[in-house]
Amino acid sequence: MTSDQRKKLALLMLNMFIAVGSFGIIIPIIPAYLKELGQGGTAAGLIIAIFAFAQFLVSPIGGKWTDKYGRRPLINIGLLTLAISMFIFYFADSVALLYVSRAIGGIGCAFLIPAIYAYVADITTMDQRAKGNSFISAAMSLGIVIGPGIGGFLADYGLKTPLLVSAIVGLLAFVVSFFTLKESQLEKVDIEAQPDSSMVKDILLSVKKPFFIPLIITLIMSFGLMAYETVLGLYVNDQFGATPQEIAFMVTATGLVGVIMQLFVVDWIVKVMGELNVLKLFLIVTAIGFSLSIIANSYNLFFAISLLIFLATSILRPVLTTLISKLAGNEQGFAMGMNNAYMSIGNILGPLLAGALYDIQILYPFIAGLIILIGTIIFTFMWKKIQTPKFS
Repeated sequence: MTSDQRKKLALLMLNMFIAVGSFGIIIPIIPAYLKELGQGGTAAGLIIAIFAFAQFLVSPIGGKWTDKYGRRPLINIGLLTLAISMFIFYFADSVALLYVSRAIGGIGCAFLIPAIYAYVADITTMDQRAKGNSFISAAMSLGIVIGPGIGGFLADYGLKTPLLVSAIVGLLAFVVSFFTLKESQLEKVDIEAQPDSSMVKDILLSVKKPFFIPLIITLIMSFGLMAYETVLGLYVNDQFGATPQEIAFMVTATGLVGVIMQLFVVDWIVKVMGELNVLKLFLIVTAIGFSLSIIANSYNLFFAISLLIFLATSILRPVLTTLISKLAGNEQGFAMGMNNAYMSIGNILGPLLAGALYDIQILYPFIAGLIILIGTIIFTFMWKKIQTPKFS
């Protein structure tokens, strides 16, 4: 990559890190914050679900606007919207305002994330695409890992301090991006899907696109990963008596593995094997991980298996995004918006099903995940639509 490409990519990574970290930073204080408002587990679940649902609803619109109006405006609007959502969270004195804040935050991510990935597609060649996407995914993973740690540290200076810091940092990111980030899209696209079309029409339109199969795999992967993450802490506590410190260490370690894979491994392995072969291999690795998790008989063994699963999914995420991007042609914004929407569907449904199954039998979430993964692997091996020289 050229120096100019690296500078732009670094700014995009910073924006993605802030977007994801802005939510992660508040995770440690949510229980105490909700307790002050007389709320409990239901409110905590709604805070997550409302964010994901708003992101799901608006992502296709954000993607289409990215193609129609350019990447830069949507990135800036997304950053500003996220900052506003955090200021609302900071000043909220009722749970209703918290829900409003999370809905606005979901909308901000729906504008920001598709535009960032479309920007990466604009500034990279086909050969560089996997590397660019993996770096953005690494920034996302880093936000997930570091955000809660920063939030816990800042909470020592006051329960609401992480909220204020997150809002201010988000506002500064908007200012920096507004004055330094140049538009990457050379020509606006008059795409088939119009901005006023409904979510149902957008999804039906995506079925006809060449990138539909990777979208389905993205949904399934997000579904499985969120389902796994939802019951992870409960399972190791109930099954192996893991302490909160052991659970925190597991979450942090698996997140760091993802960052390392995305920064240093994804580009190399894609160049060696090609996107489709990497996709097949690591879907199989993920399925093996789920099958082993069912028979794990100790915390340490389950920890090792979790590392394997998160290693595989951290490679799958940027590879899937790269596949979608390469198949999207000049509809980068629409494709990335649908990518975000399909991922949001998995993020909503995964925790709901996993929680319900866990209450029936604690192994059922892992068994269900394994069955779905096996079906996905069969589906992927039957996929014959990649027939262009874009893929090695």
